[in-house]
Amino acid sequence: MQLIARSGDLAVIRLNPLDNVLIARQALPEGLHLDAEGIIVRQAIPSGHKVATQRVEQGQPLRRYGQIIGFASQAIDAGDHVHVHNVQMGDFARDYAFGVDARSTPVAEAVFQGIVRADGRVATRNYIGILTSVNCSATVARAVADHFRRDIHPEALADYPNIDGVVALTHGAGCAVDPSGEALGLLRRTLAGYAVHPNFAAVLIIGLGCETNQIESLLETQGLTTSTQLRAFTIQGIGGTSKTIAAGIEQVKALLAQANQVEREPVSARHLIVGLQCGGSDGYSGITANPALGNAVDRLVAAGGTAILSETPEIYGAEHLLTRRAVSREVGEKLVARIHWWEDYCQRMNAELNNNPSAGNKAGGLTTILEKSLGAVAKAGSSNLVDVYQYAEAVRAHGLVFMDTPGYDPVSATGQVAGGANLIAFTTGRGSAYGCAPAPSIKLATNNRVFEHQEEDMDVNCGGIADGSTSIEERGAYIFEQMLRIASGARSKSEQHGYGQNEFVPWQIGAVT
Repeated sequence: MQLIARSGDLAVIRLNPLDNVLIARQALPEGLHLDAEGIIVRQAIPSGHKVATQRVEQGQPLRRYGQIIGFASQAIDAGDHVHVHNVQMGDFARDYAFGVDARSTPVAEAVFQGIVRADGRVATRNYIGILTSVNCSATVARAVADHFRRDIHPEALADYPNIDGVVALTHGAGCAVDPSGEALGLLRRTLAGYAVHPNFAAVLIIGLGCETNQIESLLETQGLTTSTQLRAFTIQGIGGTSKTIAAGIEQVKALLAQANQVEREPVSARHLIVGLQCGGSDGYSGITANPALGNAVDRLVAAGGTAILSETPEIYGAEHLLTRRAVSREVGEKLVARIHWWEDYCQRMNAELNNNPSAGNKAGGLTTILEKSLGAVAKAGSSNLVDVYQYAEAVRAHGLVFMDTPGYDPVSATGQVAGGANLIAFTTGRGSAYGCAPAPSIKLATNNRVFEHQEEDMDVNCGGIADGSTSIEERGAYIFEQMLRIASGARSKSEQHGYGQNEFVPWQIGAVT
């Protein structure tokens, strides 16, 4: 990335010599001379938005990062504001060049203070979880968890300081679906991933009793069996909601003593599985926080850990940058197959992939999904792509992997955690307050304004990269340090606020009848 000074300060950012747009580091007034480019700003341009460096005829490509981000929907003159009013989507050939940029991975060592379970799995947190088979048991599950809330009933867990909490993760599905269909299978895979997540010392599954998602079938299809640490019952089986709440509370009480008997110990960073997210992106996301997170990912991978890139609609148009780093053609083609699935899915649903970016993304300076995707893949650093997973599928590989998920952050992160993520790193340029029990979520601000305005929610400020006061490398090293620190038990901002239970949102796909 090259920063170019203008009019005595860093007014704009050039990302690649091939680009025909610059990024406004600050609001640019009409008439401002950008002397080194030999252009005059023709309209006021907000911070984070783009200004054209040359005339671009209608239908010609616009480039940022040296890549196509869209096509001019009308003629654009040098100095013009380049945004949704004069940029449109268009198809173009991508060279997937499977594996040509794959390289040997550096090797490093890093440790954190983890919780080693009896079976050898490593946790970053120590919760008791309450899952529901169906929405009809959600209220009961929440009532059981509320009994142990430290902010309401501090005495309930006073004798159990090593337990991070009791959380109810409820959802809106579980019935009125095909009992052998894709939708129920996806929900069951997600629930099973949480049921065996190492960050849970124990789990209760509460159902209603008559739902399509029968608990017995849920366990059987997912290869699970009940035990002291995995308990299941239904409202109808116990005899009503009040009795079930009371029974659930007693079940949790019976688990507290054993769950509290954990100690943190030094473990290799190879046990870290970090889900990568970006939400409320802006024009700075692909310049500051995302590449800084990518630098941290490269450090994590070098230490033997795993990073999960997701949000398939938000790599659309940039997938060729990942296939070039695939360790094999097979891995690269698995990624391309997911892109084609989304193209077909959107066509069937009378939607289009360019429905993403959101209104907030556009207000922050982004135009098309192509532009957003090119910034989003920067979270993946430069490491090889070693495998591609379906939504909520258990992640077994070490290194950079991809999981097919929607772009909607709560749904995407839910799939990552179901796959084993024990930490979430979440970049934001517009401001997000996302939490993710049972995995801690680290918030990375893309610009100084968001960090200062919403500091109570932000863990790391990456805004200094844009003004040159810090670098991608420095922030990447710092982010990696924060990953290790928070994985070791330090609480992130969202954890301090108690966020994370309502953000459990399994992907609902298919017909509800």
